[in-house]
Amino acid sequence: QVQVVESGGGSVQPGGSLRLSCVASGDTFRRYTVAWFRQSLGKEREFIAASRTTSSHIGDFVKGRFTIARDNAKNTVYLQMNGLVPEDTAVYTCAVKSSQVILSALRESTQYYYWGQGTQVTVAS
Repeated sequence: QVQVVESGGGSVQPGGSLRLSCVASGDTFRRYTVAWFRQSLGKEREFIAASRTTSSHIGDFVKGRFTIARDNAKNTVYLQMNGLVPEDTAVYTCAVKSSQVILSALRESTQYYYWGQGTQVTVAS
């Protein structure tokens, strides 16, 4: 069983930045695929970004504003969010698979077995 814990959410004004952290337990973290999804009221969950062992991927709609990075020594993946807009308001959730997810399936939530509780991000003036 992999435990997944997110942190770093909060309230920010438009144009501001936040960095979310996702910590996942286990001794083989370096092999994990770790993804971020978000869901806002009345909308479906959407893929934001993913970090695999050898590559990272960002959703088209946040490219240029969001980046993803991982620190295997800390079992942590970070989502750096810059230039936030009110439409980014959502619950951001980290999802983990303890092995590689193929590129074509990265955006599929069903690929990930372990999920965190989510962290709220609110962008408002």
